[in-house]
Amino acid sequence: MGILTSTSKCAINEDNWHKIDKDLYLGRGFPSKAYVHVRRKREEELLSHDELVIDVFVGPTSPDDGKLGKNEKWESRSMGIWIKRSSKRHLSDSTKAVTGVDVLFGPDAADPRSNWVMQRTTLKVDAHGEPPEPRLTVRNGPALKVDPPVPRIRKDGKFKILQASDLHLATGYGRCRDAVPDGYNGGPCLADPRTLEFVERILLDEKPDLIILSGDQVNGDTSPDAQSAIYKYSALFTKHQIPYAGIFGNHDDESNLNRAQSMAIMDGLPYSLSHAGPSDVEGVGNYYIEVLSRNGGSTSALTIYMLDTHSYSPQEKKYHGYDWLKPSQIDWFKSTAQSLKHKHKAYSHIHMDLAFIHIPLPEYRNPDNNIVIGNWSEGVTAPSYNSHFTDALVEENILMVSCGHDHVNDYCVPKNNKHGEAALWMCYGGGAGFGGYGGYGGYIRRMRLFEFDMNEARIRTWKRLEWGSQEDLERRVDEQIIVDAGKVVTGM
Repeated sequence: MGILTSTSKCAINEDNWHKIDKDLYLGRGFPSKAYVHVRRKREEELLSHDELVIDVFVGPTSPDDGKLGKNEKWESRSMGIWIKRSSKRHLSDSTKAVTGVDVLFGPDAADPRSNWVMQRTTLKVDAHGEPPEPRLTVRNGPALKVDPPVPRIRKDGKFKILQASDLHLATGYGRCRDAVPDGYNGGPCLADPRTLEFVERILLDEKPDLIILSGDQVNGDTSPDAQSAIYKYSALFTKHQIPYAGIFGNHDDESNLNRAQSMAIMDGLPYSLSHAGPSDVEGVGNYYIEVLSRNGGSTSALTIYMLDTHSYSPQEKKYHGYDWLKPSQIDWFKSTAQSLKHKHKAYSHIHMDLAFIHIPLPEYRNPDNNIVIGNWSEGVTAPSYNSHFTDALVEENILMVSCGHDHVNDYCVPKNNKHGEAALWMCYGGGAGFGGYGGYGGYIRRMRLFEFDMNEARIRTWKRLEWGSQEDLERRVDEQIIVDAGKVVTGM
């Protein structure tokens, strides 16, 4: 393992060395750059004189405590890196050998991956303004295959979803925007720690069975390393052993990773149900999740459709604002929903379907003039072009759809069918993250929950607040029943 900077005179043979493609300065050290390089070999390529790396340490002095084996030694590298090497080549197929090295950033960096351990001490780099605080994270032994969890209705017939929308996490602590109050716990507001503390409190209070991330998990402007931001929320959910699934918003791909790259990271993390979806359907993250029946049954009780609402309008002059769901996505959704109907009839109770998106649909503007439950505090930034996905949701008997994007809108409003009857609930999750706008007018960050009672085919929803009195923190805000006996209802 070694370090190569832009000013280094060391020659790296790229055939033998792998560069971890993350500038340790995060682009702030111009013209200087620094990268970690790792020399990798397959077991069958090892030569008699090769020595294996079996441990990595970052610190100012050698970690040698006098307990080294006779075939082991610590060696110093640049930027405070120490590597322990062994001449016992047979260790290459054991859990001792270092088989992976990565770099994450920030004082709050976390690594949720199995058998990866992050170094507590940051690499020694000269800070240019705000320090990037790069940290090595190391895997020992083979990469572990993680089977995704199977969400299932609880034995009491209930299932709870927490919608965590617009977390806007950064690389590092991030910067609080519109925080109410400005300070926190006797000190300044730190965006990501405060956001994740809020999420964790709700996890402990509500004990959801599934977490839906409805976009803008990553705040592009303040997250030059999106992987570090993704790992922070994943580490929290993994800690509590709660399955989660995510889609993207318009800010998730505004840093160093595009949608496909971010989804490749999310797919395969412990407890993640996120998928890229079919390659012939526009967007990344069009997929569905089946929540199985209780008591070990294999039939589906709930189907959750996740769809990518893209980012900004591809025809800005004609259709100002944001992008829209495309014909290939609507066709995929309708064909998938229709293909599952026969299978869903095997469920012993009433099967229910729901959907999550990021950018609201045009019908969120309430053209039917129905009663709105919750805060409508800003304009609905739905796309100017209407691709009529709402009609498809109604046609396929989707009972509710919930979005994010507009941080200080947290209402639910029904959409009528062609007979003038309420046929679909359209909800907002409410903005949760302090790295995005939200607190103006005294608005308190919040998250939405959905509780499904399969015994009654009932959906109940409410919100929980981030700040306030103890009574405020425990209160279910705007609690309502939106579905009863498998039908959309109002006034409950």
